[in-house]
Formats: sequence, C-alpha cells, structure tokens
Amino acid sequence: MQIPSLKEVVSAEEWQLRCDLAACYRLVAAYGWSDLVFTHISARLPGPEHHFLINPYGLMFDEITASSLIKVDAQCNKLIESPFPVNPAGFVIHSAVHAAREDVQCVLHTHTRAGVAVSAQKAGVLPISQQSTFVLASLAYHDYEGVAFRDDEKPRLQADMGEATFLMLRNHGLLTVGKTIADAFLSMYVFESTCQIQIGAQAGGELTQVNPQIVQGVAQALKVQTGGMGGVFVWPALIRKLDRQDTSYKT
Repeated sequence: MQIPSLKEVVSAEEWQLRCDLAACYRLVAAYGWSDLVFTHISARLPGPEHHFLINPYGLMFDEITASSLIKVDAQCNKLIESPFPVNPAGFVIHSAVHAAREDVQCVLHTHTRAGVAVSAQKAGVLPISQQSTFVLASLAYHDYEGVAFRDDEKPRLQADMGEATFLMLRNHGLLTVGKTIADAFLSMYVFESTCQIQIGAQAGGELTQVNPQIVQGVAQALKVQTGGMGGVFVWPALIRKLDRQDTSYKT
C-alpha cells in the first residue's frame, strides 16, 4: 500500500503530531486494544480552526502511518485529499468531546473485552487496585444510547463527561482524553489495566476495597510517580519500543 508522503506538504508541527498519533495507533494495536477498524483516536491540530487528525476508515491500526491520517474539520469534512474514506458517525463522540474541552488535544476510544465488560457492570469501576484509584480520581459515566451517530447525543455526553479524564461509556467501552497524545495513551493504559484486573479479581474470592481516603489523595500520587510530566514521562520509551519493531508509522 503506497501512500504519498505529506512530510513536505504540512508544517513541521503537524508532521510531528501525525507521527505521534500514528505511533499511538500502532501502540493500541500492539497492546491488543483495537477492534478491527471500529474505533478511533483523534488529535486536535494547533491553531484556532478546530482541525483534527483521524484514521482512514477501513485500515487496521497497525497499518496507520503519519501520511495516511486524514485532516478533517469539526464536521468531519476532509481538508486534504485522501484516497481513504472517513467515518463521520465514528467522529460524533470525538467531536463532542473536542468541542467541549479546549484543554484536550487527544481523544482515545476503545472497545476492549475487559473495558466493555466493566462498562456493563452496575457498580462500574471498583476501588480494588492501585490502578483503579488513579481512574476513580477523575472518572465519569455516560449511559448507552445506541450506536453513537446522532448529534443530539452530544450535549448529554458533554454534560456527563464534564472535566473528567476517564469516561466509561456504559455497555460500550472506554474513553480517555489528554492534553497530549502521550497523556491520553497513558490514561488508557491505566484504564484498561483497571478493567482487566477487576474482571480477573471477580473470578476469585471476596474482594478487598481500597480505603476511600487513599482514592481522594491519588491525584498527587500520580504526579509524583511521573515527576509531574504525565504521559510525556513514558512516551519516549514507548516510541523506542515501537521503533525496535517497525518504523513505518513515520512514513
């Protein structure tokens, strides 16, 4: 699959964002969080225009490259010609979040088995692991309204999410946001780990819950753990891991 390079067509800032977003797609695939072609990761481009990068619909996540990512406006109209289609219905959730959250550069959404399983549980995320305490410090829920393709759902989703970092879409999956792509990825790593641990723990005996006071103080603990850098702390190591396997995402 030959895709013309956009490296000399777009700004250096946009190219770096394209490389980071393509890397994020590859990492999501590598960690087993993809659902064939049926979820999206979007990134807002710098500037006042509200332009975004999103995946070409129909490509597997491990096929995504910097040049194949499609630039769209807030209505998911293509701004640079591409031979690939975009999925406006899939962008509904992303556009809703980006419109309400100026602090967010990246929105990452998954349909993993563990994530969907916990999203179907009435109690949602339980405070039973260190990972869950990070999630519970900034978690919101949005009830399932069917396949998310209707614009009238946007205000309800925006109201439910508020200023949270983690959003559990009931009976649907997981969503994280970040001021950088690295932040959104690290948050999803913690969210997915939380759900996998919970499903595994529930298969055993009686659960021990974390003291609520510990949950209340966890935001500061997370800052200490990453030196206040958030996802940027771990991102270079993730890029090195990816580069050891395949550097084609940078094309």
